[in-house]
Amino acid sequence: MVETHNPGGSATASADRSSHDRSGGSSPSGPPAPAKRRRPGATSGSARMAALLVSPTLLVLTIVVLYPTILALRDSLYGTAGLDPKTGFVSKTEPFVGLSNYADIFGEAGSRFWNAFWNTSFFTVTTVTLETVIGVAMALIMHKAFKGRALVRASILIPWAIPTAISAILWRWIFNSNGVANKIIGEQVLWTTEGFQSQVAVIIAEVWKTAPFIGLLVLAGLQVIPKEVYEAAKIDGATALRQFWNITLPLVKPALLVAVLFRTLDALRMFELPYVLIGAKKASVETLSMLAQDEASNVRFGPAAAYAVVLFIYVFLIALAFVRLLGTDLVRDDGTPTPKRRRRWLTRRRTEVSA
Repeated sequence: MVETHNPGGSATASADRSSHDRSGGSSPSGPPAPAKRRRPGATSGSARMAALLVSPTLLVLTIVVLYPTILALRDSLYGTAGLDPKTGFVSKTEPFVGLSNYADIFGEAGSRFWNAFWNTSFFTVTTVTLETVIGVAMALIMHKAFKGRALVRASILIPWAIPTAISAILWRWIFNSNGVANKIIGEQVLWTTEGFQSQVAVIIAEVWKTAPFIGLLVLAGLQVIPKEVYEAAKIDGATALRQFWNITLPLVKPALLVAVLFRTLDALRMFELPYVLIGAKKASVETLSMLAQDEASNVRFGPAAAYAVVLFIYVFLIALAFVRLLGTDLVRDDGTPTPKRRRRWLTRRRTEVSA
């Protein structure tokens, strides 16, 4: 028998093999080929570049934040050098007392701490609330187009540019017994002594100085809002109040939240203004920062470090709660609304449709 050779068979087979290779080893009707894996070298190179770029920031944070925090934690575990009650001798080294400095906060000796804690919280809530309202009003005024707007903007921002200590001295003259404040109200009020009037003096001076900061950040948010949005609202018949509540406030909310967060963290660390305006060791205005400074100035570094650590934890928790409740609630990392945000929008939409 003569074996028959098909010359086209090899070409057909090779074509089948080439099509099979091009299709990733599967038939055209089969599942798509898996995506190619990234090269490990490129990923590791990007990670190294990212670490290199972030390393200066991490180094600064380590020197400025982490290292002092660790030292404060260590110092808070030691007591005050002096007479050792066990031996009766004077010791030049600070004894290790463990968590005794923190335990004293919750004991009878902690009344001064809780008073300072209350003053700090009261000043923070009051001043930040007033600064937010006044700052938004300032931003709306500075955003309007009118003659002399540049002069108004400069005059509004001047208080924020003045150093805190200088501002406190200025207000100390105003709140003097023969100062301008008493001339205006027509009564003789001792603003810089113990009492509620000293708290009012601190609040007024703090709001006057830092409200322009919130106004400046809100103004930056107002300037990126398109004018077409307001023109469309006017065509729909929206009033000025309705435009502010439904357009201005939601669109400026990110900038406003950042301003409020910064001011809250700054107010929790309030020190210079009440210290210079009212004075040290005044129970009505003493804050946690003033308490820690007073303990350190009297060579009680252990309790001072404990107060500083507690203040650090307080500020950290406030910042964490603020960011988690008001920051990540808005959008995901990819910019899509969260389910909570989406449910709010659907509920509002159904209400508008039914109305």
